[in-house]
Amino acid sequence: MSELLRVEGLHIAVEGKEILKGLDITIHTGETHVIMGSNGAGKSTLFNAIMGNPKYVVTAGKIFFEGQDITEAPVNERAKAGIFMAFQSPIAVQGISVENFIRNARNTVTGKTQRIMPFRKKLHQQMDALSMDRSYAGRYVNDGFSGGERKKTEILQMCMLEPKLTMLDEIDSGLDVDAVRIVSETVSKYHDETNSILVITHHSEILQHLKPDFVHILIDGKIVKTGDASLIQAIEANGYDAYKQH
Repeated sequence: MSELLRVEGLHIAVEGKEILKGLDITIHTGETHVIMGSNGAGKSTLFNAIMGNPKYVVTAGKIFFEGQDITEAPVNERAKAGIFMAFQSPIAVQGISVENFIRNARNTVTGKTQRIMPFRKKLHQQMDALSMDRSYAGRYVNDGFSGGERKKTEILQMCMLEPKLTMLDEIDSGLDVDAVRIVSETVSKYHDETNSILVITHHSEILQHLKPDFVHILIDGKIVKTGDASLIQAIEANGYDAYKQH
């Protein structure tokens, strides 16, 4: 397995306040990593920093993707390189349908114009797998969608854009049991030795399907412990206080 993502000594500030305080993580192709930690630990900050959200200012450290320094790269270049982030609270986008939004995104990422009929066929197949009504393809992005349908639309984008690194920010939050199963099974089916998954979650249900290779505990802007899937049970039994550095 080759190195896909490497984060070295990353310090991130938001509106002048330091959130990440020297974070290190390395992900190889084919791996699934889980980030766990209490609210405010910096989990979503890490994802936004990797994605290149300009609100999250790198004050020290580096981010490498496939060996290339992307620390200063804009969001669109990171997306073209194969980085995708599914948001915790997806927003509505007026004026553009789900189908056109994803088709335009795939045009941009691949640099090739997607032929309408083959693209639509694949889109409908993926929507069926996610138990999404095909009529949603013609609706404005997330406009009037339930929380669950918004999360499924994020996973639909992942399936169609085929990123090398998928970051799921609490994709299971607010989903019922059936939706968690459908979403996690879809992600699991997509994941193979050519791509990697990075997940933030507070719940173990989704991890029953994703089967993480590594679990990281993030506290106060730093990863304080890394282990295998058994670390999830330890966290559920002991909480995060047991891992706080004094």
